[in-house]
Amino acid sequence: MPLGIFGFMALWSPFFLLALVFITVVYFLITVKWRDSFKESEKLTIKEATYFILAMVLLYGIKGSPVEIMSTILFSAHMAQMALLYLVVTPLLILGIPKWVWKAAVELPVVKQVFKFMTKPLISLLSFNIIFSIYHIPLVFDNVRTDATLHGLATVILFLLSLFMWWPLLNPVDDDIDLSGLKRIGYILGSAVLLTPACGLIIFAENPLYAPYYDPQEFLKALALCVPVNTLEGLTLTGPELFTDMSTQNDQQLGGVIMKIVQEIVFGVMLFNLFFQWYRNDQEKQEKLSYDPVDPKLTEQ
Repeated sequence: MPLGIFGFMALWSPFFLLALVFITVVYFLITVKWRDSFKESEKLTIKEATYFILAMVLLYGIKGSPVEIMSTILFSAHMAQMALLYLVVTPLLILGIPKWVWKAAVELPVVKQVFKFMTKPLISLLSFNIIFSIYHIPLVFDNVRTDATLHGLATVILFLLSLFMWWPLLNPVDDDIDLSGLKRIGYILGSAVLLTPACGLIIFAENPLYAPYYDPQEFLKALALCVPVNTLEGLTLTGPELFTDMSTQNDQQLGGVIMKIVQEIVFGVMLFNLFFQWYRNDQEKQEKLSYDPVDPKLTEQ
C-alpha cells in the first residue's frame, strides 16, 4: 500500500518546514545583521553556516518528510531516524552555531548552572546512554510511542542529552572541560560500549518487542501521532504488514543494526579526525624544531 494515502500534510509537514525556515532566518539575523549587538562577536564563517544549514535540511528530512510516517510503520526507520537525529544533527548544530552565540546562551544564569553540571564528561556520557536504553525498554517504548505528550517530551529530553553528550567532545566555549588526548578516545569508546547492550537486546531478541509494530490497535495509536484523525478514519489499516514485506522480527533486528552501524561510522570519523590532529600537531612541532636557529654559544664550544 502506498504512503500517499496519508495525504500531503502528513507526509511533508509544511508547518514544520515553515518553523525550520523561521529558525534559519533568525539564525542569520543574529549571526550577520545583529551580531554587533553582542560583545566578542565574530564574522560568520562559511563552514559554520554550512553546518547549520545541513542540520536544518537533515532535521526536516528526518522529522518532516515521509521518514516520520515510515518510522511509525518500520522500527528500522525509527532507529535510523534516532541515529541521525542524535548522532549527526546534534553535532552539526553545535558546530554550526558560532562560539560567541553559544557563549552568550550558556552564560545565562539558569542555563549556566545546567550546562556546568550536565556537560561533565562522566555525567553527559552516562545520562544519554542510560536514558536511551530506558527508552527502548518495551513497556516504556510502547507508552511513549502512543502518547503525543510523552513522545514529544522524550524527543526533547533525548535531544538535550545528546547535546550534553557531544559538548565535551566538540567543546565550543567551555575551557573548564578537560577532555583531550587519551581522555577523548576513552570518551568515544565508552559511548560506543554503553550503547551496545540496548542494540544487542534489540538485535538478538527472539520475539518482536514493541507493540506498535505488531499490534494493530497500538499501531493505529502510534500512527495517530503523525497522521490527522480525519485521514485515519477514512482508511482501513490492520498493521505495518500492509506497507512492507519484511517480517516484524527482521525489521526489529535491522533497526538495531542500523543504530549500531551509524554510531560506529560517526565515532569512527571522530577518531580519524582526532588521530589526524595528533599527526598534524606532531608534524608542526617537528618542522618548528628543524627551523629553530642554533645557539651560537653552542657552536663555539
